[in-house]
Amino acid sequence: MSPSGRVRWAALVAVLALLLAPLAGTAAAAEKPSVKLSKSQAGTGSSITVSGDGWRQRALLMILICGQAVPSRGVPGGTNSCANADGRAVTTDSKGRFSRKLPVAEPPVPCPCVVHVATVTGAKAEADAIFQVAGHAVEPLPAETDGGRLSVLTDTRLDGSGGLLTWFGAPPARTLVFTVGNVGTSAVKNPVFQVGTAHGVFAPQWEEQQWRGTIQPGKKARLELPVELTGGAHGEYTVSLKYGGKVLAEQPWDVGRPWGVTLFWVLVCLVVPAALFRIGMAVVDRVRPRPAGGIRHRGLRLPELALRLPGLKPSTAAHAATPTSTLPWFTPDADPGAAGGRLSAPHDDSPTSPTTPTREGSP
Repeated sequence: MSPSGRVRWAALVAVLALLLAPLAGTAAAAEKPSVKLSKSQAGTGSSITVSGDGWRQRALLMILICGQAVPSRGVPGGTNSCANADGRAVTTDSKGRFSRKLPVAEPPVPCPCVVHVATVTGAKAEADAIFQVAGHAVEPLPAETDGGRLSVLTDTRLDGSGGLLTWFGAPPARTLVFTVGNVGTSAVKNPVFQVGTAHGVFAPQWEEQQWRGTIQPGKKARLELPVELTGGAHGEYTVSLKYGGKVLAEQPWDVGRPWGVTLFWVLVCLVVPAALFRIGMAVVDRVRPRPAGGIRHRGLRLPELALRLPGLKPSTAAHAATPTSTLPWFTPDADPGAAGGRLSAPHDDSPTSPTTPTREGSP
């Protein structure tokens, strides 16, 4: 290659280096979020300004003052050693930056203290800055043991699925599966883990679970821990794994809605009113007054009783049993049946009657 070509390549490489340098700096900052404080020491009742850079865009962060912690070791006691009631939440901007005022409060444990900033949702990220609460007790940190230490080697996953009972509101259950390795110098026997479940932005509820077995130094083991929610739980949950006061892994869990419960209440809202309506109609039919012509007589009916009376002919009995009703187009005064009785004189239809006149020549 000619000297002029080498010069051109060198100039091109220099230009590319200048263009990629800001991008590399941004990527490095995104991998390592930072926290800065306006004051390194303040008393209770005052406030400080906490700012940060290098966080995820639009990430929700929690800012706390924690005791018995240093940036190199993090917060071994978890949020139990922090002033949770006086914490503040903040959301980063489009460049991953934030600034928030934080009231100074005494943590429940002695100092050394830090201002602890951690993500609430999404990928786990945290950063600490040294801070001294004026007037608060200071005690040395407990010695860090050189025994066995566990580290998660693979991604965690949730095995299992819901069933028919879960569809009707039974507690959803899964199995948290992961692989850990012993990176310490001594064996870890029957380790006790803390499995936490958090719904949305709420703090996780921790439950201790012990794994039976021994993990030798430099060895790894596949662990399975049960996870169960409350009955009827649904929505977005986060399952966290903690060991030795440190969160080792987090796994999202999208729990479906128990539609069987909704179907049950829909059926209840339809069936119960219909049943109550039927019962009410039956009661009304029982207690409502009956009209005079609609009363039913128990025992023998009137026509049958008339037929059984001695000396009463069937035709007369039938005529007596038939009620006389006034026709709608006759008034009571003009009713021929009511005013004059029969229109013709009564006569005996019997052929042997002596009063019946006979014509001459008739047989």
